[in-house]
Amino acid sequence: MSKIRLALIGCGRIGQMHAANIDAHARMELAAVHDQIQELAVATAAKYGSCKDLDVNEIFSSSEIDAILVASPTDTHADYIEQAVAAKKPVLCEKPIDLNIDRVNACAGIVAKSSTPVQIGFNRRFDPGHAAAHKTMLAGEIGDLRQVLITSRDPEMPPDAYYRNAGGLLRDMTIHDFDLARFFLGDEPVEIFAFGGRLINPAFMDEIGDHDTAMVVMRTADGKQCHINNFRQAVYGYDQRVELVGLDGMLISGNRKPHEMRRYSASATAVGEPYLNFFIERYSEAFAEELTAFADCIENGTAPSPDFEDGRRALLLAEASYVSIAENRMVKVSEVS
Repeated sequence: MSKIRLALIGCGRIGQMHAANIDAHARMELAAVHDQIQELAVATAAKYGSCKDLDVNEIFSSSEIDAILVASPTDTHADYIEQAVAAKKPVLCEKPIDLNIDRVNACAGIVAKSSTPVQIGFNRRFDPGHAAAHKTMLAGEIGDLRQVLITSRDPEMPPDAYYRNAGGLLRDMTIHDFDLARFFLGDEPVEIFAFGGRLINPAFMDEIGDHDTAMVVMRTADGKQCHINNFRQAVYGYDQRVELVGLDGMLISGNRKPHEMRRYSASATAVGEPYLNFFIERYSEAFAEELTAFADCIENGTAPSPDFEDGRRALLLAEASYVSIAENRMVKVSEVS
């Protein structure tokens, strides 16, 4: 069976990871790349066999391209999704769809009129621990779910240039947690209260009007609760944990280390390895499984998950959180939807 010929748009850090994953995937091949920085695209194409550096319009019009993976800057995502849908090429797009909810809603109208699969890159759903916790919860092992607790802490502050263009902590970082919350809750949050903090680098946060810490509390219509906490400088490592609390027990999907050896001495007890460094290492298996799910959409007609609406809903939760921070009150999600 011939492989899916994939074009990659965006050859930055996450694009390089996607390129390697596509090349290693049993059902895919990297057929073409494009980047706004020509030299980067040329260098990336040269790494992978017959991969071509193509103009973006050639990618969408070429009969030799079966599907698209978008890993370009956020302000291009909605445009490329619309072009992919118009060309009837399945597309896997990194999050968020856009930083502006009105732009996302306009794009949603176009996507809804098409049967072309659109998958959004909320890769954490595919993490082995998170996926196992979800499956176990659905099997009823902890009874009725009542609480979801999500911890997501970066090991260090991102570069200033990145922070200036990220679109806000809640749209850039917390949006992954909003998607996980919906994934586990199995229901839409209807109310949200958020705190945004400037507790790590307050001067810079004041300058750019952003936050480096956050806590978010949400409630569904049937009363299930969710707590999300974010911190941009966890000096002990990339801290990624999920707890699911039900009437009959609890499930935890915890952090990952290179290995589980521990050291014991006169000066310390149970000293382990640090957590895996950052998202590419921590979620390496999740990124690979994400591609497999995308391949299933293309070859088997499986519905994309997470899909475009999942991406839109996560951004709505970010928008409601910003209203809550600005007005210091509980916000109904319907106010921004």
